Amino acid sequence: MSTTGRRTWAAIGAAVAVAASATACGSAGAGDDNALPTADAYLSSSCPAVAAKPTTDKELTYWSMWTKDEPQGKVLQHAVDCFGKQTGVKVTVQWLGRKYLTQNLAPALNTDTVPDLFDQDISQVGAAVVAPGGTQSVDDVLGLPVGEGDKTVKDVLAPSSYDMPQNRDHNGHYFEIPYELLGNAWWYNKDQVKDFTAPKTVDDLFQLFDKAKNSGKAAVSQDGDIDFYNAYFFTQLAARYVGPGGLARAAADKTGQTWKTEPGFRKAAQIVERLAKGGYFIDGWNASKFPQVQQKWADGESDYLFVGSWAPSETREYLNKEGSDKKINYGSFQFPLPDGATHDIVEQLPIGFAVTAKARHAEAAKDFIAYFLNKDVLKGIPAVADNITPRPDLEVPADLADVKKALDDPNKQHMIFMDGIDGLFGGKYVNDVFYPADDYLLKGTLGADEFIAQLADKTAEYWKSQA
Repeated sequence: MSTTGRRTWAAIGAAVAVAASATACGSAGAGDDNALPTADAYLSSSCPAVAAKPTTDKELTYWSMWTKDEPQGKVLQHAVDCFGKQTGVKVTVQWLGRKYLTQNLAPALNTDTVPDLFDQDISQVGAAVVAPGGTQSVDDVLGLPVGEGDKTVKDVLAPSSYDMPQNRDHNGHYFEIPYELLGNAWWYNKDQVKDFTAPKTVDDLFQLFDKAKNSGKAAVSQDGDIDFYNAYFFTQLAARYVGPGGLARAAADKTGQTWKTEPGFRKAAQIVERLAKGGYFIDGWNASKFPQVQQKWADGESDYLFVGSWAPSETREYLNKEGSDKKINYGSFQFPLPDGATHDIVEQLPIGFAVTAKARHAEAAKDFIAYFLNKDVLKGIPAVADNITPRPDLEVPADLADVKKALDDPNKQHMIFMDGIDGLFGGKYVNDVFYPADDYLLKGTLGADEFIAQLADKTAEYWKSQA
């Protein structure tokens, strides 16, 4: 995997793993079966029965992207303990952290020392493990029972969480079953931004920014040293014009001309140029080190922040460490659909389980996946780890309710973060071509037309160099 992938998880990995409050606050009412338990209550809860039980396997090896003391690690350890107790299968876990795909798993693919089961986000698994043929199909997992009457994995998962081109191997089979979803959103503090109305148009969005500026605050906080954070603005807007897959097609066009011939890219760039040159970003945003500017937003120095669904847990952790008694009443909203755009997209990044091609205990691995998706097991992701699951029937902490609503909306077109271009071609394309041009656009160094021209020229140069 590229340095892009490692850098991504250096920032995002820390964010999504922030410990949730000891009293996770689901939006369901008291006494509701869907209400989330506290973290302590979940981790001490009894084990649901196993519906899909291995017939021959007595052991299972699992390599995890989490560390054991992270919230997700605690949830997974609880599930591992329960699965072992209910099936008699000995589960050996290695808690390896974010970089293990490149440091451990990818180098092991040509050996016999590989795990049966592993996890990571779809983009990284696709680039690091699927590309060299290191996974096997998990199509059959969709038909396994989860232990809730006749319900199968397919019955309980939102189809949009797994049924996407980026989750298909070379033979067209699924290679990953998700258990957690990340989303993107604009964030604001409801106690700070008064009389808020979610923008329906791009002009409405800029009116919000102008109102913030006129009140003496900065409109937007942005950690400008994180290139993929910078890329979110253009890719979100462009996807609303060109649809899911459009950015990936442009990156793969060896002539580079798609960036010029598809008018939606220029229109999206013009909106970013308006943002860049309008004086909306907080002072020093492009000369700071993450997460300094995000923390300025948490401190109330700006009104808006665009980042992933890890924003509440990460900024809450910062305030707690500062010893601040400040509380943020989190609100969020999606980018509005620009004039002339026809694709009402919502971005997601599924994190899930995959099974290696050389797995010795694939049956047990697949049965464990089905077990983890049982409602009573999977609810640990929102209850303990403060995150969203691919099961629409599971509640989330109130801070994430708006993001979950967008992810659950069947009328939206679901797209992987940045259309997955960060995982294409080993991550080299975004590093060499896309990120440098996008940084210049967001910082106002390039205008929209210059940005499109640079993307086209540099894309053509990139592909010539790969010949």
